Amino acid sequence: MTNLPPNASGPGGAPAQSSGGGSGNPPPSPRPQGARAAAKNGVSADPGAARRPWGAGEAAELAADDATVDLISLGKQIRHLRKQREMSLDDLGAAVGSAASQLSLIENGKKEPKLSMLRALARALGVSSDELLGAEPPNRRVALEIALERAQRSAQYQALGLPNVKPSGRTPTEILEALVGLHREVERQVNLHTATPEEARRANTELRRRMRDKDNYFGDIEAEARTLLAGVDYAGGPLSQHQIADLAAYLRFTLHHVDDLPHSTRSVTDLKHRRIYLTQVGTGSHDPRTVLLQALASHVLQHDVPRTYLEFLGQRVATNYLAAALLIPESSAVAFLRQSMTGKEIAVEDLRDNFAVSYEAAAHRFTNLATHHLGIRTHFQKVHKSGIIFKAYENDDVAFPADPTGAIEGQPICRYWTSRQVFDVPDKFNAFNQYTDTATGTYWCTARTERSADGLFSLSIGVPYESAKWFRGKETKARSVSKCPDPDCCRNPPRALADAWSGQAWPTARAASSQLAAMPIGSFPGVDETEVYQFLERHAKD
Repeated sequence: MTNLPPNASGPGGAPAQSSGGGSGNPPPSPRPQGARAAAKNGVSADPGAARRPWGAGEAAELAADDATVDLISLGKQIRHLRKQREMSLDDLGAAVGSAASQLSLIENGKKEPKLSMLRALARALGVSSDELLGAEPPNRRVALEIALERAQRSAQYQALGLPNVKPSGRTPTEILEALVGLHREVERQVNLHTATPEEARRANTELRRRMRDKDNYFGDIEAEARTLLAGVDYAGGPLSQHQIADLAAYLRFTLHHVDDLPHSTRSVTDLKHRRIYLTQVGTGSHDPRTVLLQALASHVLQHDVPRTYLEFLGQRVATNYLAAALLIPESSAVAFLRQSMTGKEIAVEDLRDNFAVSYEAAAHRFTNLATHHLGIRTHFQKVHKSGIIFKAYENDDVAFPADPTGAIEGQPICRYWTSRQVFDVPDKFNAFNQYTDTATGTYWCTARTERSADGLFSLSIGVPYESAKWFRGKETKARSVSKCPDPDCCRNPPRALADAWSGQAWPTARAASSQLAAMPIGSFPGVDETEVYQFLERHAKD
């Protein structure tokens, strides 16, 4: 998945030609073993999987996950067949050797029957197991009962605190029609109100789910990084700027620094002439090494033009992952972290300093390696000083606030969490460490603040209480209690303040225009393609 033969097609179908910038023919670049390793390890045996954007390789797994037993439909089907045969729960229980109370749980969709029980139920009801599991609702009424049950089990409905309606045989069908219709309209209204950024939020939610399922460790991308590092004779420690330039040459790209790079881009790759254009001026918060590695990563991973916003975000996450795996190589980083773990002195800032990267890059990389190699479950947050979550990841059951789509980006974090408390700490040189008691357990977190073009942010890494022993700063006396999502924790003002000022204040909100804007259009959202093509046409003559 790295280099292509000279006459092969690159991403988007552009011919991948040699730049001709060097003397003689460059040595052929061996194809990395990532795709083969992925298939060998059971990630994907699909021969086309290597050309998919990151995340798409799990499509078959996701489809398989969706194929689990639909307990609501199964229970309704069993109840319908039982009543059709004029059997009571006791009659069916006697036939299958089970208590009526257990069958009631199955019929109500609250218990998944074992395979042996499914077979016994099928025999007793005179159908096959496949018919029992795969049957469509036998009539409109049963379909309505299933739809109502699903709607009432949704997190959105549960959050309202309303009672569930349990239809009986005497409940008129038109009542069920009205209830299901109301649920569908409420869902439509929720989606309508979030239609502008909804696609991005749902895409972020799906990507975060995939990362959590893999503990944010992707072995196929790590394998790609190992092959590339071997190609430039990497021996250990930080990856130098010289080695990164060697990596570009290894992949048969030439580097060109210009002062007229399109304003909407960080880099532009000319696949026709195998050139990578970079700005001569620093890009502020973006490490120039990372920008170049991300450009190379898109080529290495053979990304095609994204068809959906989910693919676009997935490709961006993949290139970021590969760039991080090159800047903070797995073998060196794991050895460093294990040594720190032995001394119970793990610190994200040490990882940062050892590999000469930003604190945010080190924190992200820690989440890639912590669970897979160290057995430490963790979470990460990037929070604006206003308290709004910009980025987050977890596999340690910490409870982030979420909107109806499941997205956590844009949600306010509890003001008693470490990621908010760090803003008020006078000492900005050292990391701030705190234990926080939450509804899902006690967590130890370490955080720092960093300023970027978008303002002041906190970056924090947290772990469950029992894992704090491995980290520097575990002896902190700072402790906090968060009762969120209880609104009285920090969202509702204290009663005395509310009594004094309720109805007497009218603030003007500082709403960013981006909150109201539609998602950028184009193959690469936010990029002016005309400007990019004009740029390439101008420099192709150089």
